[in-house]
Amino acid sequence: MAKSMKPGGGGRFQKLTKSLEGKGMSADSAKAVAVAAGRAKYGKEKFQKMASAGRKRASKGK
Repeated sequence: MAKSMKPGGGGRFQKLTKSLEGKGMSADSAKAVAVAAGRAKYGKEKFQKMASAGRKRASKGK
């Protein structure tokens, strides 16, 4: 579960995907749309850094 609504915290991404799923999109499609929006907003390099940080955070919990 995302912990922060700050950029890079994962909360915004999760909120958008849940909203899109509520409108009838599949989970995979909703994530793809959220990724495209994030890359458009932050650029490829910054978005990749945020995604990498998210993966590191997620692996710590396992």
